[in-house]
Amino acid sequence: MRDFRPLDIASLHGFYATGGSPMEIVEQVFARHAEVNDPGIFLHLASRSALLQEAAALGEFDPVAKPLWGIPFAVKDNIDVGGMPTTAACPAYSYLPESDATVVRLLRNAGALIVGKTNLDQFATGLVGVRTPYAMPRNAIDPKLVPGGSSSGSAVATAQGIVSFALGTDTAGSGRIPAGLNNIVGLKPSLGAISTTGVIPACRTLDCVSIFALTVDDAWKVFRVAAREDAADPYSKPIRAAGLTKLPKLVVGVPRLKDRQFFGDTVMEASYSKALDTLRSLGHDLVEIPFEDFDRVAKLLYEGAWVAERYAAIRDFFDGNEASLHPVTRKIYGDAKRLSAADAFGGFYALQRLKNQIAPIVASVDVICVPTAPRHYTTAELDAEPMRENSRLGTYTNFVNLLDMCGIAVPTGTRTDGLPASVTLLAPSGRDHVTTSLARDLHIASEATLGATGWPLPPWSPDEIAKVEGIELVVVGAHLSGMPLNSELQALGARFLKEVRTSADYELFALTGQTPAKPGLIRVEPGEGSKICVEIWNLVPAAFGAFVAQIPSPLTIGTIALEDGLAAKGFLVEPAALKGAENISNYGGWRAYVQSQAVGILQDPSVPKSTASTIV
Repeated sequence: MRDFRPLDIASLHGFYATGGSPMEIVEQVFARHAEVNDPGIFLHLASRSALLQEAAALGEFDPVAKPLWGIPFAVKDNIDVGGMPTTAACPAYSYLPESDATVVRLLRNAGALIVGKTNLDQFATGLVGVRTPYAMPRNAIDPKLVPGGSSSGSAVATAQGIVSFALGTDTAGSGRIPAGLNNIVGLKPSLGAISTTGVIPACRTLDCVSIFALTVDDAWKVFRVAAREDAADPYSKPIRAAGLTKLPKLVVGVPRLKDRQFFGDTVMEASYSKALDTLRSLGHDLVEIPFEDFDRVAKLLYEGAWVAERYAAIRDFFDGNEASLHPVTRKIYGDAKRLSAADAFGGFYALQRLKNQIAPIVASVDVICVPTAPRHYTTAELDAEPMRENSRLGTYTNFVNLLDMCGIAVPTGTRTDGLPASVTLLAPSGRDHVTTSLARDLHIASEATLGATGWPLPPWSPDEIAKVEGIELVVVGAHLSGMPLNSELQALGARFLKEVRTSADYELFALTGQTPAKPGLIRVEPGEGSKICVEIWNLVPAAFGAFVAQIPSPLTIGTIALEDGLAAKGFLVEPAALKGAENISNYGGWRAYVQSQAVGILQDPSVPKSTASTIV
């Protein structure tokens, strides 16, 4: 690779801040594209002259007004860009949109420069990246391997250092699998966080726009620009996109050893174990969780309801142009025509049963960490078993959108055979900032280079997690990170500061009649209590006042003495509420008590064994 300037946003903005020109970067984009010489990446490329004019029209460098000023990006060709054809990798389907998709418009308004439209598995149906009538994009790390899909072109363009970031879409893993196979970051937001207006649907109820980037910080910066409610999208919803945060100790769920599937790739298995060791070294607790029901949900995605939804998205076109589709895509959609409404409802019922079985497992942890892909596949292996290998690639991705979870695929270094290693962090909808904050810590610890470029990970900047001046609040129970009421703090812009313990002068009780369940902390005589694990959060004064005003009896706000000799305002309980309450001080904190109760309940003979968990 020639001595090209790194394209991560921090490096580019540093270049611009010292007088660098975006026109120079445009020239680099075209030079790098020519050097890579992969005709499968782009289905439409912007003209050099038009892009140079667009760069020149940006005016003075202003990363505040335009946080993506001068940043080149690519767009998957199932997302509209005004004036560029949209094909979904099906030439007969091609049309020329007059306007940008909502997400594209937001990014352009923030100063980003569109380089072109990228290749994909036709109609975003596939995880392999090769189901296209055009040339297949080559895996950026090893051309013998599949690039992953369906957002193959977007991932490869980013990994090759042609663009700083790219948009993909994700229904079954299309925003994560190609990231993991090409050594880049793949952010799959909560459903509805980024508008899908102007996006060709695959499964309308499950689709989301995803972000490929060289670094976690870059993916999050793009997400903060793109995450906006859109009245034109009936599935749009507000999702918090504040700054990344310093994390407390998290409980990270990982598939039980017996449930892990790597389909013979022992090197991938070893790299996943190494990533788990890194999480432990970062101070987090790992808990094994059963994964059979997640696997059952994953298998639902290619049964009745959701295959029929794919057919419904392009029914009129398919029925009149069936012969124009890629053979594999044609078979998938053709099979869906034989499904009935009863089949669809059967799928909905099966999913709801599994959701209910999985819910306590998800609630028992803060984040789930899975391999991004169970293994790497060569194109020859895919040719031999195209349907089976595509399905296996989705082992750890297919269930995510069906369960309304957010996720981010993050590189974790290089395997012993030189191929990229990656894990994906998952959490319930709305917790994007938690998974992304943890992903950044993992990426930094991995010391991975960026994609296939050899560029080092840029120096970490603490700007995004700088402490906010405000009032410290001691959180004891249901408002702890990952607990049911933590969203109330998040909605007020609260920032996590640290996990600490109180002085040895407190007792903790499990209160009765509280929904959701809550503890009560009360001060006792000096030396007669216990040290209780709590968290400290920071709120600006106005937010602190608003929060305190909504605290219901029997909880109160008082001054809590901490183990380090300091004190802060926090949750206490009125003594009258302790009648009938269980003293749980011996657990050392509410989180430990809740986890013990979950394990105890799930080990009850009347509860399915598939929901039990153990700390590892």
